[in-house]
Amino acid sequence: MSEQLIHKTAAELADALAAGETTSVELTQAHLDRIAAVDAGVHAFLHVDAEGALAQAAESDARRAAGEARHLLDGVPIAVKDVLATQGLPTTCGSKILEGWVPPYDATVVRRIKDAGLPILGKTNMDEFAMGSSTEHSAYGPTRNPWDQTRIPGGSGGGSAAAVAAFEAPLALGTDTGGSIRQPGAVTGTVGVKPTYGGVSRYGLVALANSLDQVGPVTRTVLDSALLHELIGGHDPLDSTSVDAPVGAYVEAARQGATGDLAGLRVGVIKELAGDGWQAGVMARFAETVELLEKLGAEVTEISCPTFVHAMATYYLILPAECSSNLAKFDAMRYGLRVVPEGDPSAEAVMRATRDAGFGDEVKRRIMIGTYALSSGYYDAYYGQAQKVRTLISRDFAAAFESVDVLVSPTSPTTAFPLGEKLDDPLAMYLQDLATIPANLAGVPGISVPAGLADEDGLPVGFQVLAPALADERLYRVGAAVEAALTSRWGGPILAKAPNLEGPR
Repeated sequence: MSEQLIHKTAAELADALAAGETTSVELTQAHLDRIAAVDAGVHAFLHVDAEGALAQAAESDARRAAGEARHLLDGVPIAVKDVLATQGLPTTCGSKILEGWVPPYDATVVRRIKDAGLPILGKTNMDEFAMGSSTEHSAYGPTRNPWDQTRIPGGSGGGSAAAVAAFEAPLALGTDTGGSIRQPGAVTGTVGVKPTYGGVSRYGLVALANSLDQVGPVTRTVLDSALLHELIGGHDPLDSTSVDAPVGAYVEAARQGATGDLAGLRVGVIKELAGDGWQAGVMARFAETVELLEKLGAEVTEISCPTFVHAMATYYLILPAECSSNLAKFDAMRYGLRVVPEGDPSAEAVMRATRDAGFGDEVKRRIMIGTYALSSGYYDAYYGQAQKVRTLISRDFAAAFESVDVLVSPTSPTTAFPLGEKLDDPLAMYLQDLATIPANLAGVPGISVPAGLADEDGLPVGFQVLAPALADERLYRVGAAVEAALTSRWGGPILAKAPNLEGPR
C-alpha cells in the first residue's frame, strides 16, 4: 500500500483522501518511510520533521472526519526548500553561517500551506543561499540525481526536485532566481514553475536577489503544479513587490490543456536559445516536442530575441550586486554563526573571521563580484549598463509577445552532468542557466515539463514554455497539453522510466 501511495500524484492523493480511501497519517508515514529508505543516497533533505508532519497529518484527518477540510490538498504532504522561513524548523539556506537557525515566523507561502493543512515533511537541500546550478555548493554536501546518483540534480533547488523525483514527496516548494526551479525540473524529469514576478509572495524568503527571486511549485505533473500555484499565489501586503491581482485559473487551464486542443495558439521558437554547444539529444527532444505542438493545432514560428545573447552577462552583474547587498546583514552581531579570533578582536575582525568560516567559495565569489560592480567608479560601467540591457531584454519579450502567445525553448542546454565535472569551472556552471535567465530578468513566468530522454545518456530533457507577465494560465494550458500527449506516447509518466522506481541506485 505504501508503494502505491508514494507513486500517486498529489491530485490523486487528494481524491483518495476525499473518498476516504486513505488517511493523511497513512500517506505521510509512507513518504517518511520512503525518505528513510532512500535519502541516505539522494540527500534531498537537510531536515526531516517526522513528528511535526505526523501531528499535522492527524489534525488533517480529524478535520476531514468532521467534514471540515480546508482545501483540496488538505492532508497531502509537502517538502519546503531550506531558503523559506519555517517557524520552529531550521532554516539554513544550505550555509554554515545559518547553521541551527530556527526562525520565529513563517514565510507567507509556508503559512498558506499550513493554513490549508498540508503536512510539512521537512526542508530540502540547496546550493548555499541559492547560488549554483548543481546543489554541489551546499555546505552540507551535494544532493544526487535519483536517475543516476553519480550526477547532479540541478540547482539551486536540487533538493526539492530530487525529493519529488525520488517519490519522497508528492509536492515541494522551490525558488527560482535564474532557473533554480526549472533547470532542476529539466534534469530530474519533474515539472517546475516560475510564476510571474510578484505573483507569489516573497515574504520570509531569505533573499538572494530581490528583483529576481520567485517562489514556485515543484511537482510530478502540470495539474499538481497548478493546484499548488493557486494555493500559494495571490497578493500579500507583507511583500512590497507582491502584485495586487486575482490568482489565475491555473487548474482550469491545466485541465483544458490536457484535452490536447491547442488550435489557434501561436508559439514562438526562440532562435537565440539553441545552436552550438547544446547537447544533440536535448535538441532532438525539443524539435519533436515542437512538432507535437503543431499536431495539436498550434501555429509555430521562429522568433528572434537578439538581446537574449547578453542575458547571462547581464544576470551575473545584477545578481551578484544584489546578493552583495543582501548578505551584508550576516555580520556575526545579530544572529547566525559567530567566530571570535584569539586575543582582543575588533568587531571588524569578528565579522571577517565569521564570513570567512561561514560562507562557501561560490558565495564569496559572487559577493566580491557584486561589491566591485557597485563600487564608486564602476557602478555606471557595470551595474548601470546591466540594468539598461535588462530593459532591452524586457522589450524583446514584449515585442515577441505581440506576435505569439507563448515562447518555447529547451530548459537546459544539457542533461544532468556528473558530480564534480563543472565544480571548478564557474563559467561552465553558469551556462546551465542560459535558457532560464531571461525570464527572471523580465519577470515573466515559465514552466519546464519533461520532454523525454536524451539518446546519449537516457537522462531527462526539459521543455520550457514562457508567457507574458500575469498570463501564467498559458503555461498550464500548453504544459498540460505537452504532458498528456507525451505521456500517451510513452505509455505512462516519464518518471516510470527512471531506474529509481524501486529505489535509487
